[in-house]
Amino acid sequence: MKLKEKYMRVALKEAFKAQKKDEVPIGAVIVCQDKIIARAHNTRQTKQISTHHAEILCIEKACKKLNSWRLEDCELYVTLEPCPMCAGAIQQARIKKVYFGAYDPKGGFFGSNFNINEVKGLNHYPEVEGGVLKEESAQMLKSFFKMKRERRISE
Repeated sequence: MKLKEKYMRVALKEAFKAQKKDEVPIGAVIVCQDKIIARAHNTRQTKQISTHHAEILCIEKACKKLNSWRLEDCELYVTLEPCPMCAGAIQQARIKKVYFGAYDPKGGFFGSNFNINEVKGLNHYPEVEGGVLKEESAQMLKSFFKMKRERRISE
């Protein structure tokens, strides 16, 4: 198994934790020097805080762990292509590389809907690779939203 798939599987475990809490199943991990230093999942519904996306929470934990806002030697693995807010936070944290699972044609900001890396004049451009274990990531999201729709119909 490739390292990127290994770490994405950990992110998928985080996404499963979110799903068990009835949160949108998105998980993230940050790796520094081949070691996981932070992991998180969505808690937006549970906490009722709009910024509680997996990526933001993971970045905050990594910054605390390294005692620095600069995550220049770090890689982020996330199960869904980051949204505008998270893409901005990734850029601000100077994360070296982003791996994501499923593409997000409605809100993805690393190529699907918009590509923040094409904005001229920013001070940092992370490397990005999408589609890592995309089927598993997409299936978890599809199953979650199907269950939510079925639950609404039966109520």
